[in-house]
Amino acid sequence: MTTIAIPELSLVVLVGVSGSGKSTFAARHFLPTEVLSSDAFRAMVADDANDQTVTREAFHALHAIAGTRLALGRLTVVDATNVQPDARKSLVRLARDHHVLPIAIVLDVSEELASARNAERPDRTFGSHVVHRQAGLLRRSLKHLQREGFRRVFVLRGPDEIMGVEIVRERGWSDRTDLHGPFDLIGDVHGCDTELRELLDTLGYTSGDNGERRHPEGRMVVFLGDLVDRGPDTPAVLRTAMSMTAAGSALCLPGNHEQKLLRALRGRNVQTTHGLATSLEQLEAQPEAFREEVASFIDGLISHAVLDDGKLVVAHAGLPEQMHGRASGAVRAFALYGETTGEIDEFGLPVRYPWATSYRGSAMVVYGHTPVPEPEWINNTICVDTGCVFGGSLTALRYPERELVSVRAKATYYEPARPLRPDTAPTDDTRPDEQLEIDDVLGARGVETRLLGRLTIPIGNAAAALEVMSRFAVDPRWLLYLPPTMAPSATSRNEASLEHPDEAFDEYRRNGVFEVICEEKHMGSRAVVLVCRDGDVGERRFRIKGDGRVVTRTGRAFFGSHDMEQRFLGSVRRAVGRAELWDELDADWILLDAEILPWSLKADELLRMQYAAVGAAATAATEASIDTARRAHDRGIDTGAILARAEARRADAAGFIEAYRRYAWAVESLDDVRVAPFQLLAAGSSVLFERRHTWHMAVADRLAEAAPTFVRPTRHVIVDVTNHERIAEAVDWWQAVTDAGGEGMVVKPVTPIAHGAHGLVQPGIKVRGREYLRLIYGPDYTEPENLERLRQRGLGRKRSLAARECALGVEALERVARDEPLHRVHECVFGVLALESEAVDPRL
Repeated sequence: MTTIAIPELSLVVLVGVSGSGKSTFAARHFLPTEVLSSDAFRAMVADDANDQTVTREAFHALHAIAGTRLALGRLTVVDATNVQPDARKSLVRLARDHHVLPIAIVLDVSEELASARNAERPDRTFGSHVVHRQAGLLRRSLKHLQREGFRRVFVLRGPDEIMGVEIVRERGWSDRTDLHGPFDLIGDVHGCDTELRELLDTLGYTSGDNGERRHPEGRMVVFLGDLVDRGPDTPAVLRTAMSMTAAGSALCLPGNHEQKLLRALRGRNVQTTHGLATSLEQLEAQPEAFREEVASFIDGLISHAVLDDGKLVVAHAGLPEQMHGRASGAVRAFALYGETTGEIDEFGLPVRYPWATSYRGSAMVVYGHTPVPEPEWINNTICVDTGCVFGGSLTALRYPERELVSVRAKATYYEPARPLRPDTAPTDDTRPDEQLEIDDVLGARGVETRLLGRLTIPIGNAAAALEVMSRFAVDPRWLLYLPPTMAPSATSRNEASLEHPDEAFDEYRRNGVFEVICEEKHMGSRAVVLVCRDGDVGERRFRIKGDGRVVTRTGRAFFGSHDMEQRFLGSVRRAVGRAELWDELDADWILLDAEILPWSLKADELLRMQYAAVGAAATAATEASIDTARRAHDRGIDTGAILARAEARRADAAGFIEAYRRYAWAVESLDDVRVAPFQLLAAGSSVLFERRHTWHMAVADRLAEAAPTFVRPTRHVIVDVTNHERIAEAVDWWQAVTDAGGEGMVVKPVTPIAHGAHGLVQPGIKVRGREYLRLIYGPDYTEPENLERLRQRGLGRKRSLAARECALGVEALERVARDEPLHRVHECVFGVLALESEAVDPRL
């Protein structure tokens, strides 16, 4: 039996005359979805698999689907005669465009057998002359297939050999997804053996019986290339890397310097510049056998590696996402040399193309090649070449810990053409920065979340959010989180109320959540407060100058005055300091979810133009109605019913006015502003969202104690929803809060993220008081006919939104904590804002 090995990701081109059995062969060895048949595409475009007049259109569609499959990393098989060089040329080009290997499998059968098979098929109406012509083309093509660009060519002669073949799929050379680490990824060593030994010692690698280095915990070194040239002891560095690789305690990648050294060792005519002469001189003093071993070692190195189930990609010069795990000359060239813009800088060096600034892949990419003073994360990529040979340091990135470990160079072994540390500090205009692109958010997109899996952001929602975000929102670097919407409780069974705590308790009990917290709902304006401990944190952590920001739930600046915002942030910072939270949380920034009071601070125009206008108009109208009804009554007309209704409406209007006046007061300065924090979302590298709400309330109380005139505490009670006595006490507490003019309360699981029988339960349910709801539904919503209409409101869409937005918010916080790229955080924040444009029942 003949065995054919093909890469798991490749473009397989079947070659053979009509009747050679290509379709039967494809059906036997490949999935139906992997096979693209020219006959099937003719049928798709013209309803006739044998219509040769639509061949061009059929192959245009076939190539489009093949390209899409290859872009997605799917093996693709083209079932067509492919006996003409031009037909094969376009397929080889397609494979190269997607950096996969083109494989040719030739089914070579006799003309007589092919013609006989065609004669048995009534749909094949062409004569044997067609097969004869195709066979001639095939014979002339066989010896040229590899020259055309096919990396592997398999010729199967006769039906027995075709039937007896076995096809096995092999992993790509760069596919090391089975290696899960943990890893220590070391940047360019360049012959600096002393520093390498010190770094390996620092990382915990010890020498074995045969001199090779191993880690007691099974960690693995990944050498990112450029082990050689320029430094004082290239042979010693090579011995360390080669022995560790042989022992399985290291993985080694080639760099551009290894490639040039290999060519020199093979006797090629190369320029001995950029430190190559030093390596050749040092290797000349070594035995010939060692030099041969070095050449063989370098020759066997693979351009890049995909590790840890695809979560980590390593390459000497980095690698864009579309090249991960692929095989082509372009992939190897990029991995070794990177890409340049074609320009030359003032030092005579090529200007590197900043591929990392537009990187959007989910895999972390770690690389070297271009020395940097300090490693810097850019869009989930990092360069760890810190110029040891130039007097800098030798750096390793510990994965998955994302910790950097460095040792200083003992000397400057080679003077760099470009200074490693420029005399002038880089400015915001020259420093590489994470860029947001419009394609990151436009169109129908899916965002992967830990809590709810993949969430879809519809096209229309994204367009609406883009309008808000681009015109009104603060700089996205400050937007780490936007709060989710919140659904009210189900309609109350109490005929006099629309909302009541009993329904909230019932819902959580049905979902298996038995301990909840009831938090006073402050009638202010929702705000997310990001405050930095000192002045340089913003630039160091978020790449933007400033002490923090205060934003609304739609990402806009909360304060119209920059001075007011700065004084507000200063007050929060001092409160956090007095509460001793900075040190306790080991954080240099914190993110708070809060209400800022009074409501009129943010809603002053809304109050004046809408609420006050409605209140004044309702009062005037009802007073006029009452006066008219009374005068008519004095003339003997029975207006009792009219008068009663007008007086009831006047009372409703008075209640409406009283409701909004409770939440408004004059603000002359920051002394008139209060903040009520109710959840500490994150601090430094820690996500705190999922800590129990009792912990968050304790933190809020500490802040209130630290700044009693500025921070307002949030009253709360804990309720066991299976205990009728505790439920009754909570209902009485809610009634007292609302009777005293409070908005109501929010009922939440004590554990912020809770799952029930049907998945994620509501993160919070608001239960608002009877009088407050006049602001939502109008002064006379309590009239029986109005209440009846409102009872029909639908909660499903609102609850779905609340759950999805919560999942996106938590995902954003976790990505911030993992120090993921700006675009990865922003897609979650943007998603929350986009979902807010979904239509929900207006009665909510």
